[in-house]
Amino acid sequence: MSSILKSLKLLSDPTRLRILMLVADEALSVAELQEVLGMGQSRISTQLSQLKTAGLVNDERSGKNNMYSCTAAPDLMEVARSAAEEVPEVPTDRAALRHLLRKRKDSARAYFDELAGRFGKDYVPGRSWKALAEALIKVLNYKTVADLGAGEGTLAQLLAQRAEKVIAVDLSPKMVEFGQSLAIQNGLANLEYRLGDIENPPIDEESLDLAILSQALHHAEHPQRAIDAAFLILKPGGRLIILDLLQHQFEEARELYADHWLGFSESALASMLERAGFTGIETIVADREPTPPHFQTLLGIGVRGESRT
Repeated sequence: MSSILKSLKLLSDPTRLRILMLVADEALSVAELQEVLGMGQSRISTQLSQLKTAGLVNDERSGKNNMYSCTAAPDLMEVARSAAEEVPEVPTDRAALRHLLRKRKDSARAYFDELAGRFGKDYVPGRSWKALAEALIKVLNYKTVADLGAGEGTLAQLLAQRAEKVIAVDLSPKMVEFGQSLAIQNGLANLEYRLGDIENPPIDEESLDLAILSQALHHAEHPQRAIDAAFLILKPGGRLIILDLLQHQFEEARELYADHWLGFSESALASMLERAGFTGIETIVADREPTPPHFQTLLGIGVRGESRT
């Protein structure tokens, strides 16, 4: 039997307590704990080793991974759960775990990832990601769409070919002026540019069928506020699509591209969407640039329900 005093001392560390709470709900690998907690592999492995030595967790081999689960006594877990309520990161951990488990159930994902990986490797005249995107835009059936953080509005102009109305929002007066002039030149009367912040966009509540944040969220001072705002301007049943950078360590991006955040992890993006009230949440790493610093594109989708939860 493990020492209660030693166990309590171990669990006084918030990181070890967070790990124990997670593996108490579900057997997890080190890689999965990395995704949920946003921590490095060595740090998590060190904490797991200490928990295992104390008899609080155990691991079993499953394929290529060791899966860790909780083996702590019920009376100790009762104390641990009470203590966990004082750790501010625990609710976020729970949301990230829910997202991770949803991904596990997507048995087709690996297959489609493999298909996506093959696309473009073999030359086929006229077939490209750009052509495919253009074709998909043509079949979109959204009436009112917003491109939030639109920049010069390339995406907004593509969307305007199909949607009844497109609203492009950007914080830069020059970008808005430039985009609006392009819309006029190209005869896109259904495309309107508005000056505004993505954290408080100048759009009526419950007026959109689709909102898009394309490589804009990492420029926001408060990303959660931008996602909350998108929720409010969507109609019930409306969708939010987020394209952004996967979390990276390229610090130069702050100066080169005025990035406020160095991307987001899948679990962090899913947690923000869930916190805002979205359902039907999906995330996927959609692309990886072949040249350094090898930025990866993160895709997130959420649906607004009837009301916030």
